[in-house]
Amino acid sequence: MADLEGNINAKDYGIGKAQETPGFHVKGAGQLDYGMRHRLGRIFREDGKTVMLAFDHGYFQGPTSGLERVDLNIVPLAKHADALMATRGMIRSVIPAGSGTPLVVRATGGPSILKDLSNERIAMSMEDAARIDAAAVAAQVFVGGEHETQSIENMTKLVDDGLRLGIPVLGVTAVGRELTRDSRYLGLATRIIAELGAQMVKTYYCEEGFEEVTSGCPVPVIMAGGKKLPVLEALTMAHNAISQGAAGVDMGRNIFQRGNPTAMIHAVNGVVHEGLSATEAHELYRELSGGLED
Repeated sequence: MADLEGNINAKDYGIGKAQETPGFHVKGAGQLDYGMRHRLGRIFREDGKTVMLAFDHGYFQGPTSGLERVDLNIVPLAKHADALMATRGMIRSVIPAGSGTPLVVRATGGPSILKDLSNERIAMSMEDAARIDAAAVAAQVFVGGEHETQSIENMTKLVDDGLRLGIPVLGVTAVGRELTRDSRYLGLATRIIAELGAQMVKTYYCEEGFEEVTSGCPVPVIMAGGKKLPVLEALTMAHNAISQGAAGVDMGRNIFQRGNPTAMIHAVNGVVHEGLSATEAHELYRELSGGLED
């Protein structure tokens, strides 16, 4: 068994020195097969960053505020996102096949908000992901949860199937009420997910040490938007995450629950792809929304 003593203190993360990815613009993907890189290249722009729009909340909590009618509230936003994160049921029933926006499809599930969410199973085959033309699939991983090993096994099975078919896996860190969202936990969870084969990781932002989380993860870290925040706070969180090494953001409620979701996704794009400060992006939101301050 490995010596755990060295895990007590942080090590040299080489912060400020970019990890080299030979021949490809997505972190850690330079040695993957062509099909895998082709799909990752659809999710991440040439700057190596992405703005994902998440609306898969219904797979465990049913109709969510802002997602009562995905055809009315989300479909108009799709063209402004680099990728959509959704379930296969919603994609097939609502998202126009000609939209062209890459799909990241939720591939694990099972329990609802009425049960222990960590007790997930694989909820779709990788063959169906290929049929739906998914650019990637997403698997929830409950590091520290009651069903930690089961959720990791779900992910690794999807990784194996994805390698066979050239479809990347996004490992999503699930943080329960009993777990602390600090850099030590997030660094542990993201590193485990990457070490076990996921080509991307989605995790939450933390105020201290987030650059250690991103530096210690050999694949792209995408920041999860989480609960709805005031506009400036949400844009500040996105800006800080990008500045500290995140390869993009995956926002849902902080976009589709706005008074003007279109204005907000433009502001988020400004932060991620155009280098806008949080204040500049906030001003853009106010300008495009007619002065809203939600």
